[in-house]
Amino acid sequence: MTSTDRYAIATEIDHAVPGAFDTNFRWEYDDGRDKLLNLYRKGKRLQWDADVRIDWSQDLDPENPAGLPDEAIPIYSWDGFAKLTNEEKARLRHHYQAWQMSQFLHGEQGALVCTAKIVQQVPSMDAKYYAANQVADEARHVESYARLLNEKYELSYPITPYLQTLLDQIIGDSRWDITYLGMQILIEGLALAAFQLIRDGAQNPLAASINAYVMQDEARHVAFGRLALRDYYPQLTDKERDEREEFVVEACYLMRDRFLGRELWETLGLPVDECMESTKSSELMQQFRTYLFTRIVPNVRHIGLWGPRVQKAYADMGILGFGDYDSEQLQAEDERVADEFDRKMGLTAEALQA
Repeated sequence: MTSTDRYAIATEIDHAVPGAFDTNFRWEYDDGRDKLLNLYRKGKRLQWDADVRIDWSQDLDPENPAGLPDEAIPIYSWDGFAKLTNEEKARLRHHYQAWQMSQFLHGEQGALVCTAKIVQQVPSMDAKYYAANQVADEARHVESYARLLNEKYELSYPITPYLQTLLDQIIGDSRWDITYLGMQILIEGLALAAFQLIRDGAQNPLAASINAYVMQDEARHVAFGRLALRDYYPQLTDKERDEREEFVVEACYLMRDRFLGRELWETLGLPVDECMESTKSSELMQQFRTYLFTRIVPNVRHIGLWGPRVQKAYADMGILGFGDYDSEQLQAEDERVADEFDRKMGLTAEALQA
């Protein structure tokens, strides 16, 4: 059976994004920013093998694969949810979690492509070093989520239109910093918060550990984008900075709306309009969609895109207060939690490097 056979919805397997950008060579090899080079060295030390670090012998409960509470389902507060049979609720859990994990998978492939693009585009050698390191990370993440969906869930969903639109914009843009901004700061930042909810809420150790290990890498990736853009954005003109801030606002609204799940409710034969309205109006889902920006807002502020347009949009979305969060402290916590999963599994540093 192929991946195509596991999609709940028929989809085109190939997707091409037209674009043109300059490829930058640099013949100076000895300069570099200490913090970025240290991040590169750390990334080399923390490479891992999905076959070794993840215990794939663990099974998932077909009625609740990740072992998440029903409150995590977007339509939990919908009047029709309580009327579903046990079999219908089990199918809903399976499909919703597969839909969510599928978006993680597609997003990781987007990160793989974007980071390879950064290697070509970015003008500094220290950033080329780290971006090449991240390419290997992203390939491992794609491998891990694809295996989880294919072998354990045996069900996948196509990429959502909202995520596809954002990826197309990032990949098709010729400016190297937009690739950083869109992927390293925005998409990876949102992913970190979504991963954390599963890492901390899943009762199934396989689902929890995969998200924990991916988060350990992703926290470094966001730091990479933060370091690179913090140095570059003060050099922009007011017009150039306005263009980046407009992109940030549009991208954040796209990411917020990607969780409405129209294609999911259609596939399950549920009343689409009611489910989407419930998803938008549910107090729990509003809290969830707000929480997703905890990793984005402080980094947007840190890199200097904090003008009136961005602050107004964040105030309207109820996320402006996240600007005071400490990104480095969150990164350290992600690393600590991943190490804790290793200790529970009895994995040593030597075993991971074997």
